[in-house]
Amino acid sequence: MSAGFVDVLLEAVGPGRSWAGVVMRSEFRPAAGEKVFPPSYPVNEREPGATPYLFETRWVGDQERDVVVLDQPPSQANRVEQALLEARDEGRIRLPLFELVADTSRGPLRLTSLEFPHRYADAYLRDSELDGVRFDKTEVGRRLRSASAVDVRPLYEWSPESLLFGAWDSHRKGRAAKFPRVYSSSIIGLDPEKGERRSGRMDPLNLTGTVKDSSKAAEDWEFVAAGEKTKGKKLSEAGHGNIAPNPVHGGVTITKALRSGWLSLSGLARLRFGDAPAEAARLARAALAALAIAGDRLAFGAPSVWLRSGCDLVRTDETLAFEPADNGKPEKITLSADEAIDAFHELCDRAAAAGIAMSSETVTLRPIPGLAKAIEYSTTKAADEGE
Repeated sequence: MSAGFVDVLLEAVGPGRSWAGVVMRSEFRPAAGEKVFPPSYPVNEREPGATPYLFETRWVGDQERDVVVLDQPPSQANRVEQALLEARDEGRIRLPLFELVADTSRGPLRLTSLEFPHRYADAYLRDSELDGVRFDKTEVGRRLRSASAVDVRPLYEWSPESLLFGAWDSHRKGRAAKFPRVYSSSIIGLDPEKGERRSGRMDPLNLTGTVKDSSKAAEDWEFVAAGEKTKGKKLSEAGHGNIAPNPVHGGVTITKALRSGWLSLSGLARLRFGDAPAEAARLARAALAALAIAGDRLAFGAPSVWLRSGCDLVRTDETLAFEPADNGKPEKITLSADEAIDAFHELCDRAAAAGIAMSSETVTLRPIPGLAKAIEYSTTKAADEGE
């Protein structure tokens, strides 16, 4: 399949396409036992039976099943972007990259356009400078701002991830174009049963007492023995002493997990490339499709996926296929990440030769003074708010 993959992609994004999209389905089992820990969210205490997890009822195949959401589309997109960033850093794939570098008292901090929450429209990009010039006023900044629904070439050139995973410039004045995601993926757990857990801490020396209120600094606190009539805070607040076990969210048991990924060929067909020749636009759409599949293979093509602590999943089955309309038979393919990357590079080169180029440049930016101070404070002084 890999030898003719480029030709298949070109047919898939062409005017006479016969496929609806590319489907990526995976089945998993929990790596240890049956319990997993889904993402948790704030609970409304006034809502009876509220849980920190997302439970739903969905149709799975032709059956109505109880499910718990293990990873939502935005999180899955971030995992693909992280995988693309790692591949780029390793020199495996050519992609454009904005790299915000901040000097902090703990050393340089790097944040890239494959990590910005709002992609090309992100506030980190807006509040950065290139050679002392605010990013939005630089040539590349103005070019990104010029992207529109009828001409996405600026995003193709400098932020192809925005076209795949979606972006909307909602933080600047004016009505900006919205670019919906054309690639999506999510993971659910089937037949969830809510678990319970208690969390505490045992101090090996069983320290007791308090920290005197008048202590000036955390590293120079004054001990007050238990029973002394002096105001103070608990020793446990300074990281010592026992903490009695308390109820915390306890995960869920599931029978298995399912990942459903989809690359929309109709979504790619909606992308317009201004006055570029039709063949160049076709090559560019095919390059974006190859990039999405390469990112998917990089992020989810391994034997297991680690979503978070307590949610390590082992793959038991997988299908990668072009899916037709009218209940036709999907055309399954076997493709490695490197084969998808090779196809992406070939299509990028051909699109560039036809008139639509994608940059592979790294543009290094610096934060404006206000953002630099916010980064310094967050890095060195802000309290950890936990998960």
